[in-house]
Amino acid sequence: MGNPKKRTGIGPTRRKVLATALAAGAGVAGARILGLRNLDAQTALDAIDPMTANAGTDAMDAYAMDAAGDAMSLVPDDAFFGEQNLDASILPELRPAAPLPPVVASKSVLAGPGTLQPAISGITAPRLAGDLDWVSPLATENAKITHLLRRATFGYTEAELDRAFSEGYARTVERLIETPFAEPPVFGARPAATPTPRASASPSMRPSASASSSVRPSASASASARPSPSSAPSASPAASGTPAPMLNNASINLQNLQIWWVDWMTQSPTPFGEKMTLFLHGHFTSDYRKVGTNSPAMYWQNLTWRKMAMGDLKTMLLQITPDLAMLRYLDLAVSTGKSPNENYARELMELFTLGVGNYTEDDVKAAAKALAGWRLPMRTETTAKTGIFDPKRAYTGPLTFLGKTATFDAAAVVDQILSQSATAPFIAGEVARYFVSPGATDGYVARLADVYRRSSYNMKSLMRAAFTSPEFTNPDAFRVLIKSPTEFMVSSAKALNATNLSRTIVSYGPMLGQNLFDPPSVAGWGDNASWISSNTMLQRANFASTILGSLRTLPSAAKAHERHLDSVLGPGTVAELNNSRDDRSRWFAVMASPEFQLK
Repeated sequence: MGNPKKRTGIGPTRRKVLATALAAGAGVAGARILGLRNLDAQTALDAIDPMTANAGTDAMDAYAMDAAGDAMSLVPDDAFFGEQNLDASILPELRPAAPLPPVVASKSVLAGPGTLQPAISGITAPRLAGDLDWVSPLATENAKITHLLRRATFGYTEAELDRAFSEGYARTVERLIETPFAEPPVFGARPAATPTPRASASPSMRPSASASSSVRPSASASASARPSPSSAPSASPAASGTPAPMLNNASINLQNLQIWWVDWMTQSPTPFGEKMTLFLHGHFTSDYRKVGTNSPAMYWQNLTWRKMAMGDLKTMLLQITPDLAMLRYLDLAVSTGKSPNENYARELMELFTLGVGNYTEDDVKAAAKALAGWRLPMRTETTAKTGIFDPKRAYTGPLTFLGKTATFDAAAVVDQILSQSATAPFIAGEVARYFVSPGATDGYVARLADVYRRSSYNMKSLMRAAFTSPEFTNPDAFRVLIKSPTEFMVSSAKALNATNLSRTIVSYGPMLGQNLFDPPSVAGWGDNASWISSNTMLQRANFASTILGSLRTLPSAAKAHERHLDSVLGPGTVAELNNSRDDRSRWFAVMASPEFQLK
């Protein structure tokens, strides 16, 4: 079985979401997740839900009463406690409005022990945090569809959800997979400028200086996200007509590039394409810090991920190897047959295709020699969009690589990797953990891998097998993943049908823990529990407040809990929703709820 990439945790710990969210004390973000499934097998938890044990008690008071519970030991620092830490200057203004209809959790949602639907063998059954849990709604067609759209895309607009409901689950899967991914506008030629949202809603109260400074984007961050004319990309298109060809010596502005991608995440007619692009961006990792912004390499790589996302693995690897950003990031551009650099060869096997334990150090050395010979374009070769192979820099002798002795070049290295039994399970495992469940069993991964291998490593076949497998809509797959910062923010924008929030999303990315084009290591970003801390939960609530305060009009929130939370609600969320006075405050209750952080 292929080994997963190195990660900071072993799966989503919704219990940890509880402790850190409560510690943040950010209103609804300080939520009641004690009754949710806990998937952290490393921690023995025997907690009860304070919202159940102390009915009618305020959430924070109930939490304080549970001092003997293990939740208290998980709270990082009670200095984070209290709503005063939420930036009140960006809270949605509460003003008189027509009363919203009351919210009631689905009667099939809450149940006692032993009433959960039976598990499917391909998913490891989660442990429960206490005696109260949700009953998964995935037996219904509409719940399957919303589940699919949260996993395969970045949430949905009202129109996207209505279309999927009319098509049904099976047809929606086929449409997502079979529709060719739409190409984004040429970078620097976005169809409409993204206006900068107002810094805050009209506040009804002012925060203390310390609270405000701890949660609001800094002036430097805001300035960096607001490009000046001098920082605009030099690769801008012509004022009219066909854009001028982009040369490889054109510099780019990182914030502009991030805004360009987020714009397309919120507007693309094929949002599955953007989710796959983000997945590949984290799998075949490069970052702008080492690659630099003095060429369009990171932009071109983003285009490459989208174009090849549903192709075959061999073609992917043959495009990745000479990719300009990858040549710089993993030093293949400086590797020669006489002096091979092992960085790309090692990560090609360890993180991209085989996993730890499925190759030897001798294989790394052999692959480094076989892959040598690529170089970056020279200053006179400004139209080259990939690396250039120079036979004089290559190694020409025989090598023994993964058990085969022959003369190898890049294509032969890829062919030998694809002949290994560990390759298909490794890629299938990455897909299963990213899109289905961190509790995917070896047997389930093996089934996906068999489909993948028999299809000649075709990604379209693998994704179809994942989305149509019983495990994907298994009750135990419901809300077992935590939205990444990008998923959370883009899904919030789409829920509001707002396409003018890209600059805000980009400015909040680093504070929430995900700066696009800047993953923390060659292993990419972490996932699930790595996204959650007391600070990031607070910032998620502040983000929701910021965007709600910046929009002049909002869609009705009367059915937001049905459309975006499946009416599967914890009692604390029900109370917060029913305390909402208008659309802004109810949307805030939805977006800052623990349920909305999950997918």
